[in-house]
Amino acid sequence: MQQISISDIQRNLHKLKDFDVVEIVDKKRDIVKGYFLDQKYAHTIQMLIEQQRQSKAKVEKLAGSLSAYAKPELLEQEKTAWQKHIKEQYQQ
Repeated sequence: MQQISISDIQRNLHKLKDFDVVEIVDKKRDIVKGYFLDQKYAHTIQMLIEQQRQSKAKVEKLAGSLSAYAKPELLEQEKTAWQKHIKEQYQQ
């Protein structure tokens, strides 16, 4: 994969037209700042973003529905239930 620094892009923007994917690097801090993708990948990226949103929404909906059945008075006990189980198992 081709790497281009931020300052190189500022000076020579035309270099981006020759590549499909370019890694943008901050050479002063030696870190990757992002990626330049050609326009032809925009539809694929949008589909991936939408799939991720839908997946996250399903998880949040499931978590919310399960918390509706939780008993508030038992929440404190649930936090330490695993520790108690291990202690009981190994004390015998």
